[in-house]
Amino acid sequence: MSGRIPREFIDDLLVRVDIVDLVDSHVPLKKTGSNYVARCPFHSEKTPSFSVNRTKQFYHCFGCGAGGNAISFLMAFSHLDFVEAIEDLAGFIGVDVPREAMAYQQAKQDYSALYSILEQSAVFYVEQLRSNSEASVAVEYLKKRGLSGDIAQEFSLGYAPNKWDALASRFDNSLLLDAGMLVSKEGGGVYDRFRGRLIFPIRDRRKRIVGFGARVLDDTLPKYLNSPETSVFSKGKELYGLSELLEKSAKPKRILVVEGYMDVLALAQFGVFYSVATLGTATTKTHLDLLFRFTSEIIFCFDGDAAGQKAAWKAVQEVFPCLKDGRQVRIMVMPEGHDPDSLIREQGSDSFEEKIVNAQAMSDYFFEYIARDIDLHTVEGQSLLMTQAKPYLEKIPAGFFRGMMFARLSRESSSSLLDVLEKPAMLGGSQKLNYKSSKGSAKGSPVRIVVAHLLQNPQLIDAFEQRSLDLSEMNFPGLDVLKEVVQAIDEIKPSNSAVLMEYFRGKPSEKVVNTLINWDFFILNKGVEAEFLGAVDLMLQQLEEERLNGLWDKEKESGLSAEERGLLGRLLVRKK
Repeated sequence: MSGRIPREFIDDLLVRVDIVDLVDSHVPLKKTGSNYVARCPFHSEKTPSFSVNRTKQFYHCFGCGAGGNAISFLMAFSHLDFVEAIEDLAGFIGVDVPREAMAYQQAKQDYSALYSILEQSAVFYVEQLRSNSEASVAVEYLKKRGLSGDIAQEFSLGYAPNKWDALASRFDNSLLLDAGMLVSKEGGGVYDRFRGRLIFPIRDRRKRIVGFGARVLDDTLPKYLNSPETSVFSKGKELYGLSELLEKSAKPKRILVVEGYMDVLALAQFGVFYSVATLGTATTKTHLDLLFRFTSEIIFCFDGDAAGQKAAWKAVQEVFPCLKDGRQVRIMVMPEGHDPDSLIREQGSDSFEEKIVNAQAMSDYFFEYIARDIDLHTVEGQSLLMTQAKPYLEKIPAGFFRGMMFARLSRESSSSLLDVLEKPAMLGGSQKLNYKSSKGSAKGSPVRIVVAHLLQNPQLIDAFEQRSLDLSEMNFPGLDVLKEVVQAIDEIKPSNSAVLMEYFRGKPSEKVVNTLINWDFFILNKGVEAEFLGAVDLMLQQLEEERLNGLWDKEKESGLSAEERGLLGRLLVRKK
């Protein structure tokens, strides 16, 4: 892909970053022996099982199985995508991220131009609100809603003149079209998308304007209009007010999700600055993953009407895949006839914040909602509850919360069929690999042990190659991965396991590599080479037994050639 981050830079980054320093900046570590430990940030626990190894530049939790390199840690801990994690990691050590190919630079320039034209449009709208006499209707509307000039300034509110070419006559039409600010006519020509409306600039978390929301000031429909999807704006990924929230608090205790722009503004007016709004769409998993980067508690705050109740349930359905241990979601439904804007004005900020603190736990809301029309006094009703609830609970990531939700379903349905203590598989947790070097153990087969040790200790490749193995003659499960790992180590000569792990990101073998690279024995320091070579010898024995059995079978069926008889003799001698 043109414009990608060079592989050499990523590898160098993983060599230059000390994972102990990185993790310690997020999760305080304590030195224990040759490793550093802490309570795992990815699940709740009372005693530390999260270990960071400076030599291998890896972390591993013996409780939940989480593990990886510095990039994996940032992606998991801060909920970043791959590129964002690379950028954060580069920032951690104070270097810039280079990009390959001129195509990227051109694309970057194009995006910069879009951000620039959107910023210029926002400035124009703000000026119109302040100086255009036509905007008096917008000013009066804001005053009527009780919003101060400070709030209008903080959120850069503006006004779009009721003209077809207010923007089109001032700025580059090509850029305005790409930014979604103009609409093309069927017969040719363009006109302004927003006209005679109050304007709400929408910023991403990097403070860049990516689009706009616009409200009419009369009875025209639609009441609200948003920018269309563009190369820099996606309604399903952005949240109104998040940039302004993060400006005040990078790690807020909680974030309130409301339904509209005016709710965010009204709450900010009353000092409740930690609210955001979706952009005319339902709350999505993408929204939730984004918010959980900054807080561990999300509260849905919806209107008390039927539409608000429907929106609350839709939001709850998106929550389950995001509910890792340590996170919580609560539901705050307004009294009928109220929205957050009207309620905080009527009852004041203290009363409103008290309602936030006492908002209903998502678990209570879920079971109340899903059982509302079910008669739990009958076997049929209990069965229906289990049938309807179980698919949602199965989406919850493995952990204590998942287990507790299944346990509650068992109690609510008066059934022992979901006894999660007796059936831990219901939790969907990853099974730990049992380290068994004995021949015939599927999970501890020699080839798996060899691959795991090579991944965790790439320097063992020298000892491996001294055995002069001919992998082309071998044929048993796991051989393809072994060949790929040996080839990768020979090709990139990784300085540590972190670099080797990164080589497999996005490849078909990534999953099995990540499993073996996090196998529990990776933390051992003494006797590793002897353990490794023992597994190599077992692998050779397995190969010779397979060859021997194959020759015996062929002898019985069709006979052996002279060369094959010689090989059979040598194998029998070695077996003795």
